[in-house]
Amino acid sequence: MASELREFVKEALLRGSSREEIRSILKEAGWDLKEADNALGAFAEVAFQVPVPKPKTSLEAREAFLYLVSFITLFISAFSFGALVFQFVNIWIPDPLTTYYADASYGALRSSLAALIVAFPIHLFLMWQIAREVALNPEKRRSGVRRWLSYLTLVVTSSVIIGDLISVLSGLLGGEVTLRFILKALTVLLVAAAIFSYYLWDLRREEK
Repeated sequence: MASELREFVKEALLRGSSREEIRSILKEAGWDLKEADNALGAFAEVAFQVPVPKPKTSLEAREAFLYLVSFITLFISAFSFGALVFQFVNIWIPDPLTTYYADASYGALRSSLAALIVAFPIHLFLMWQIAREVALNPEKRRSGVRRWLSYLTLVVTSSVIIGDLISVLSGLLGGEVTLRFILKALTVLLVAAAIFSYYLWDLRREEK
């Protein structure tokens, strides 16, 4: 869409339209003024027969880095939070058939907590950085990297939700459902559903 906007601006400049006229018509068509200004700013204000593009440094690699690390830290945070809840369940409702269960649970509890403390603040910082850049340049909301990773997240979380529901139904049919099992399945369902709902809402908001 950003390339289409620039092509429109280029064609309008080529036909002799003023920058203010182009900006006004884009605003009337529903474009964000920052996006319109960015598209106009891609062409130098020099007198020539055709619009002269300004030199522009590609930031796609940096953008891909920010989105990739933010999604990686999101998945680490979600997994660590789920594992943390699992270990609390194991401690509160111990399995009498497992030996040295408490020691193993406390060790896993520390590992999950450490991963959450490291990954989640990094995720929040990167999301803040991305939000700041989008505010300055709204067309970045249409980033291909972001959309692909968002849809990949929807695929992963929907697969987790489906697998969790299958596991619960299988347990019910086999009569093997316990309080420990229900709490863990509910944790997986809530974490996956929360992430799925957020990214689905975000994509729908963008499409609107």
